[in-house]
Amino acid sequence: MPNPSRPRAAALAVTAALLSASLAACSESEDAVDLPSQTLSWKDCPAPAESEGGGAAPSPLPGGAEWQCATMKAPLDWGDPKGKTIGLALIRAKASGDQDRRIGSLVLNFGGPGGSGVTSLPSFGADYAQLRTRYDLVSFDPRGVGRSAGVECEDDEKLDEYFQQDSTPDDTAEQTKLVDNITSFNGACDKNSGKVLPHVRTTDAARDMDLMRQVLGDDKLHYFGISYGTELGGVYAHLFPKNVGRAVFDGVVDPTQDAEQSSLGQAKGFQLALDNYAKDCTSKAEDCPVGDTPQDVKDKIAKLLDELDDKPIPGIFPRDLTQTAATNGIAQSLYSQDFWEYLTEGLQQAYDGDGKILMLLSDSMNGRNEDGKYSNIQAANVSVNCADDKPRYTTKGIEAKLPDFRAASPLFGDYLAWGMLGCTDWAVDGAAAHPDVSARGSAPIVVVGNTGDPATPYEGARKMADALGDGVGVELTYKGQGHGAYDSGNKCVHAAVNGYLLDGTVPKEGTVCS
Repeated sequence: MPNPSRPRAAALAVTAALLSASLAACSESEDAVDLPSQTLSWKDCPAPAESEGGGAAPSPLPGGAEWQCATMKAPLDWGDPKGKTIGLALIRAKASGDQDRRIGSLVLNFGGPGGSGVTSLPSFGADYAQLRTRYDLVSFDPRGVGRSAGVECEDDEKLDEYFQQDSTPDDTAEQTKLVDNITSFNGACDKNSGKVLPHVRTTDAARDMDLMRQVLGDDKLHYFGISYGTELGGVYAHLFPKNVGRAVFDGVVDPTQDAEQSSLGQAKGFQLALDNYAKDCTSKAEDCPVGDTPQDVKDKIAKLLDELDDKPIPGIFPRDLTQTAATNGIAQSLYSQDFWEYLTEGLQQAYDGDGKILMLLSDSMNGRNEDGKYSNIQAANVSVNCADDKPRYTTKGIEAKLPDFRAASPLFGDYLAWGMLGCTDWAVDGAAAHPDVSARGSAPIVVVGNTGDPATPYEGARKMADALGDGVGVELTYKGQGHGAYDSGNKCVHAAVNGYLLDGTVPKEGTVCS
């Protein structure tokens, strides 16, 4: 089943650019250069490939600045740094201000794992205009993503079936079918991308970022990580604490949790976001069209999902809206308060037997375009998670945990519990129960937690700050809704984050923005 833990930026990026040359293939070692000394050939960005979501080439930034793309060579296997290489797709917008005040490059990762930075950065580039006054804005497709040796699993037709399957089995037969489907999907990943799968761990991506720092000509890595990007940043800080420059983590992953604890935390987070949506809808002057009280809203949604389990309704022809697709679409709508109006409209339509809007939301989560083509975001998501996470789960083990998940969320509990089967029979062993982000000796890292965050619950920010170590993690709280804080446009958050990244002013520990 799809993993809803990816960032809003990656989920919604609809404009993109990347290199026209294929980056998925490996080159032999004799073609490799001295990697830290390589020179990047920056060129105008063409339109992205299907693996990154398709669409048009990125539009110029306000003021006419053009996006530029390049390919950086990196070792396929960091255990053999002089062996075969892969190409990593990069994108940048050069600093707009006085070059004498330029700090360097600001590398951004928008999360996932599996999100394409080459497509996400142009989609949100205007939001970072102030940061661009002193930085070149740089992002990339991490290894396994998009055109950076992108993982390939099943084809579009099979993915349509896979994302429609019953992800919350009610009996043994349905459990067996779910496991068979996951095994088939995972087997396709191994068949089509087996050479890459052992090398897509977060530690590998972190080493890529340090190589990137050197190739970009920076003494320190200045970094802005969102969602999974905070985990990647934390691992980088652990591996290279002395190389950390000014860094901000937003929408923070709890690095102390294993996969089960993370899924249970998400169940609570998405339930909180649904509660907040229901309260908001029913508190307005006009009648809430999907329920009279907050509990009525949630009861009607639960009834809809139960009915869809037995009888799907028309979605986007020729596909029907299944229980799984509807749940996925509801989860997607909770990533941002801006989407709540679409959730209301989608529920209204679904109650009348029309599943188009909820299916569109689900398709956005899964990386499906209107033409039926999928990006590789979910294939990459599974590949990185399964390479990182050591625990493996069984149907019996999940059945035993269902009461805890249902207590955390009557709506999302089953969905997220059964999602833990995703790494069953994966071809590569997981690295660890959870990442090590201890970073003694690092420069301060500003850690921003959002009290209403569904995908990376607020408590994770404090856990990350503590795990980074004394004098490193500096926590800032945003009392808001949606995934992450900076993208909300909150002036207080912007002032604190920009103040650190642009001027080096560390916000006071415990700062609260609302």
